[in-house]
Amino acid sequence: MGTSVAQRGGGGRRRGRGRRSAARPMAEINVTPFVDVMLCLLIIFMVAAPLMTVGVPIDLPDTSAEALPSEQEEPLTVTLAADGRVMLQTTEVARYEIIPRLQAIAAERDSPRIFVRADGGIPYEQVMEVMGALNAGGFREIGLVTDAGGPRLNGAAEVGE
Repeated sequence: MGTSVAQRGGGGRRRGRGRRSAARPMAEINVTPFVDVMLCLLIIFMVAAPLMTVGVPIDLPDTSAEALPSEQEEPLTVTLAADGRVMLQTTEVARYEIIPRLQAIAAERDSPRIFVRADGGIPYEQVMEVMGALNAGGFREIGLVTDAGGPRLNGAAEVGE
């Protein structure tokens, strides 16, 4: 890696009292190390990005229902964990705070839909208690989140089994 040298006053002309002009280094950025660092950072972020997804680990029940079409904005999600915690998106909230917080958030959103995710081990009564509170709070579009590919009531085997 050499340094480029530029001489002023071309062709060996003399300046001043017979002195030759001194060789001056050019002040240019060497781009190659910069590109190397950027590519390394790109690879690091590409590997790390999927690891940064945060969620509440719950065991969703299986169902054979088809998935809903995706929406433009991320839906509001209420999660009921097996240990009794209630989460609004990824934030833990007390049960009595769910409706006021949802109403404040929903006032700024286009979609009124709320998704309820509940661990498969939670009693049905607790899930219905939360859904009843959501309905009483003015939320009429409530969806239940499950894992696809579950058992069918008619006993038919799943495709691919």
